[in-house]
Amino acid sequence: MITPKELYAWCKIPYYELENHPLLKVPFRLCKDAEEMGRIMARELVDEIKAHNERGEVMRAIIPCGPTCWYKPFAALVNAERVSLRNLVVFHMDECLDWQGRELPRGHPYNFRAFMERHFYGPIDPELAVPEENRVWLRADNVEEVRAKIWSAPIDLTYGGWGQDGHIAYNQARRHPFSQISLEDLRNSTVRVQENNVDTILALAQRTFGTAYQFVPPMSVTLGMKECLSARKVRVFSDTGAWKQTALRVALFGPVTPEYPMTLLQEHPDALITATIATASHPISEHPEWDLGVGE
Repeated sequence: MITPKELYAWCKIPYYELENHPLLKVPFRLCKDAEEMGRIMARELVDEIKAHNERGEVMRAIIPCGPTCWYKPFAALVNAERVSLRNLVVFHMDECLDWQGRELPRGHPYNFRAFMERHFYGPIDPELAVPEENRVWLRADNVEEVRAKIWSAPIDLTYGGWGQDGHIAYNQARRHPFSQISLEDLRNSTVRVQENNVDTILALAQRTFGTAYQFVPPMSVTLGMKECLSARKVRVFSDTGAWKQTALRVALFGPVTPEYPMTLLQEHPDALITATIATASHPISEHPEWDLGVGE
């Protein structure tokens, strides 16, 4: 367990000291804002695709529904530079489900497939687009099929974000009182359907629905940490500010723990965390006058 004293020490570090801090346990990159992050994400993904194209190789990537800042610059680069996505295989990270494990209505803001079809695939010129058969979507009824496709060949790149508890994809910290998991369980977690945590539901409710938690999908289907971390490169990004700040500090400085799944990035040979100033900041670092009763 992480102690309040440890957490306080990590959270009081000013954001501008994070990039080169001597105690970092995983590489970290700071960027100004969502616009800059979007350009970085788009440019780096396009360059990876181009490198594979030049070698005549298929590129297999795990791609998230968010952060949303990179879709427009990605499409602009692909279209302007005439970068073919015909040899790109996209494994979508996760999908939200209703209380019976069914797909959400197409117009629901947490229908990830509909969002990606509009914003990731839709703006790409048709002659450059990812073929339909290379778009691997998750549903409640295709878990085994997706697992088999992922493990049929190496994954080149995982792009992602993280949640309030440091979840990557929907690999949330398991909070079930009668079914706790070990760190080894988390490492080996795989494609599955699950109930969403209460804290995840409340975080998404606050973010999207004015805290109307009744509209947040209560279930999800997700790739496991085993799939996400199997990639040769793992790059995670966040521009969404306050609800990601503490998980970032734990990932950068804390122990590897199932309490914060993204701490497993510390074990990956080529992982990089990128955050905006708003996400890398922390209120504890900005209020040295606070006495939280944890000592120094």
